[in-house]
Amino acid sequence: METAKGSGMSVQVAVERGVGGDEVVAGLLGSGFNGEVYRPGDAEYDVLRRSVVPGFESRPVVVAEAGGRTDVQAAVRTAKEFGLPLAVQATGHGTRVPADGGILLRTSAMTSLLIDSERMIAKVGPGTRWGAVIDAAGQFGLAPLAGSSRDVGVTGYTLGGGVGWLARKYGFAADSVVRAEVVTADGRVVTAGADEHPDLFWAIRGGSGNFGIVTSLEFRLYPVRQVHAGIVYFGFERAAEILKLYRDWTTTIPNELSTAVVLTRLPADGRRAIAIKALYAGEADLAEHILKPLFEVAGPRLAGELETMPFGQSAMGGTPARYLDLVDTLPDDLIDRLADLDGDDAPTVEIRHWGGAMAHPGPGAGPVGHRDATYSLIIDQEVPQLADVLRTTGRTFVNFLADPGRTATAYAEADYRRLRAVKRAYDPDNFFHLNHNIRP
Repeated sequence: METAKGSGMSVQVAVERGVGGDEVVAGLLGSGFNGEVYRPGDAEYDVLRRSVVPGFESRPVVVAEAGGRTDVQAAVRTAKEFGLPLAVQATGHGTRVPADGGILLRTSAMTSLLIDSERMIAKVGPGTRWGAVIDAAGQFGLAPLAGSSRDVGVTGYTLGGGVGWLARKYGFAADSVVRAEVVTADGRVVTAGADEHPDLFWAIRGGSGNFGIVTSLEFRLYPVRQVHAGIVYFGFERAAEILKLYRDWTTTIPNELSTAVVLTRLPADGRRAIAIKALYAGEADLAEHILKPLFEVAGPRLAGELETMPFGQSAMGGTPARYLDLVDTLPDDLIDRLADLDGDDAPTVEIRHWGGAMAHPGPGAGPVGHRDATYSLIIDQEVPQLADVLRTTGRTFVNFLADPGRTATAYAEADYRRLRAVKRAYDPDNFFHLNHNIRP
């Protein structure tokens, strides 16, 4: 059976060759793998192969738990020796392509974490989660550019761009990266930074896991000790008014304030409601003053409040993406139709304000796509009755993208061409393809 050029060895070819778990285990151990390896039938296999994505199934030949960089190298060498696909999974939040018939390399045990408070730099292993970084950095009055959940892995989130609640003030998480250690498709270990492998350094800051396996990541921290943040719920009957004011109000606010409006339900009783999420990296009085016009139009508060708190306590959750688009404006007809979504099966819709430092990175920034977008629009289910008013721009964002087949839509055309060129240089056979794949 032949495979498409640049797609890697197919699962069917691996099956036809009769590669089994015992052979792969022997190959891993022979290549210097020191971690644990699990076959189908082992109790740990069914636990470790799972992603956190609902309904996602992956059935690899083995699950290999790496304990360090040399284990990662051994897994790469073994996968190439047997012609098997290789997938990498830390926390499983970004896993979108199954590793059926291949090796699933888990890096969740590689949880090293160092904080250099004087330089305001963190260095982490590929299994480190944001909660650990937030807590460690917070002891020094510093904060990372983390996302909405403490449980998400740092490395996968950052390589995909990384948009969090400090992004309007400080930019995407990918923009804060200063250095990375990478195991490439030929098993080498290289250091990517501004002065070493600069093309690879550019590509990994937004190009996801297409160019190698990152075994350590260094990134900047920021002087944010506390924030004024929270979620406030209002009646759904003013949804259209709130969204139309939000569209105008967001043109006036400072970069220290990040917000989203969510068409959702009250946690207490399930009634349809509007939630306003806000985080202000500054004083509470000023935050309340800036938000006052929006809250006044929204009407009486049904639940929730904003509070001054350490940054680490401010996680506000996200919305699963079945529909995702990055847009520049919110037309009246779209707003009016969104405000009509008030039935028992009505979707959750999140409209989040972008801009600020996200749109204005420093020189040499990586290929995080569509920085000029004003809002992200996320809907948690397909809504056919909105098709004629969504007017999709076709622009997406890797971290939110459920469909790997749309990877190219996450990048500007020029950046995507350059990413493919870097891929040809570092992974010409597309060995790393069980991801949001960029073909050579």
